[in-house]
Amino acid sequence: MSPASHQTVRLSQGKHRDPDHGVCVMELSSMLAGEPFSDRPQCVCPVIAAFLRAYNDGLDDERRQDLYRFASAAVGTRTTAAVQQERGRMCLLWAAERQAELRRGLRRFLPPRVGLPAPGAIGDDAAGTLAGTLAARVAARRTPGAHEAALEFVHQLIDLETSLGDVPEVELVTTR
Repeated sequence: MSPASHQTVRLSQGKHRDPDHGVCVMELSSMLAGEPFSDRPQCVCPVIAAFLRAYNDGLDDERRQDLYRFASAAVGTRTTAAVQQERGRMCLLWAAERQAELRRGLRRFLPPRVGLPAPGAIGDDAAGTLAGTLAARVAARRTPGAHEAALEFVHQLIDLETSLGDVPEVELVTTR
């Protein structure tokens, strides 16, 4: 049997020891970027990586294969702290919408018991994980359009830097 390559692998759930044992979408990104095999490739924005890892793991095997194209699209998305923070903020807002979709029956009219964290209250990558997890839960219910909406959201996260233009890094200056 020949060793697994980016052309022969099939996306699967979880973290893997090597490509012969399977790959998640982020492990495939590391392969495509020529980085060491990892589910945390250095060339991918941590927010996008967190969303895709969580979404990858929460999907059924058939829909998980739709993430294949994002393995290459995510390569090179690591950017400035300002863009990363905006992606984290976008994930929290998106997660709030997904949380509302998960509430059923009369509960949907009651205020949520535990709200989502405010932007800045958790790390940007944690916001990505939260949004990806909630997106997967909504998609698992076979809510019409939920999977397509999640895929479109990933496109928005990836395209954010070009829509913002060149966001300058903020340099902190201390005075005595």
